[in-house]
Amino acid sequence: MKNRPYILMPLIALFAACGGNQKPVDLTAQTKQAKYQFGTVSEKALSSSARLPGQLVPFNEVNLFPKVNGFVKQLFVDRGSIVKKGQLLVILEAPEMESQLEAANSQYVQAQADAEASREKYDRLKEAAKEPGSVSPLDLDDASSQMKASEAKAQAQHSNVEAVRTMLGYLRIYAPFDGMIIQRNVSPGALVAPGKTGDQPILILQDISKMRLTVDIPEDYVDKVDLTQPVSFTFNALPGQVETAKISRSANSLGTMQQEAIEIDVLNKNGQLKPGMYAEVRIPMLSGAKSLLVPNNAIVRSTEHEYVVKDSSGRAVLVNIKEGLVNNDSTEVFGDLKANDKVVIRASDEIKQGDDLQ
Repeated sequence: MKNRPYILMPLIALFAACGGNQKPVDLTAQTKQAKYQFGTVSEKALSSSARLPGQLVPFNEVNLFPKVNGFVKQLFVDRGSIVKKGQLLVILEAPEMESQLEAANSQYVQAQADAEASREKYDRLKEAAKEPGSVSPLDLDDASSQMKASEAKAQAQHSNVEAVRTMLGYLRIYAPFDGMIIQRNVSPGALVAPGKTGDQPILILQDISKMRLTVDIPEDYVDKVDLTQPVSFTFNALPGQVETAKISRSANSLGTMQQEAIEIDVLNKNGQLKPGMYAEVRIPMLSGAKSLLVPNNAIVRSTEHEYVVKDSSGRAVLVNIKEGLVNNDSTEVFGDLKANDKVVIRASDEIKQGDDLQ
């Protein structure tokens, strides 16, 4: 029992410590973090130019249809043929039209003969009328009327012949301009007819010696494009070849996608350029124009719209925007925003209008 005091002393010290004023430390407490992170809307001058996609289209293109029904008799061109304006491309045949021409000619010859007989009769009566009392004035007037009617009928038959001859001329199809045949859809013996929307043409002709580079300017940039300055462009299929040219024409109207089309005439000197090729076009902007920029990760994109969440006195305001130029860390936007507005970074569609952002 001599060791008992030594055993009791540590126990007494332990109970004394627990009976003091010290409290246990809460190791789970953490520093409270902000609910959302914010970025700032900045206002900067526009870049001196904007990069937009463009596409080459032929300067002239036409679908060639016949003007009358007929069968293809001869084809003088095929896909890839280079043709000149006025060159004969196709000959059609229509036997019934040949018969119509013969019938029209016969009627014209008969009308001419009737007109000549009426004139001779009038001339004889007119000569006889020089003798007083030999021919009544009424008979002379009737002969004159008959002569004029016969001549008018002959003239009408002549016009009919010319009309049928013109229709026969439609059996020959000529090139309306210099260019290349890019598509041939018929063969000799095929029955063809005047075309309407959706019908397949006999031939498709394109003029590719000079082409149109078309660029669609978004509505928000329309009033900021400098139409007087030259543009530069590079074709995706021809990297490294930078070309410059002036804007040739603009639509001065917005299309269905709220964009204005401009065109740049491009000479196809060595035939490298093909319709349908895409290009990156650098469009010059007017100096002094400014735009609003937001951080890239502040934009919320949904199936219905694009928007940012603006902080208005601690409450969420959903602001619809349109995107413009995109940089590495910011995006140009158009909407009900102003410089120095605070917007939520990495916002989601879970944030609703009026939510507390504190």
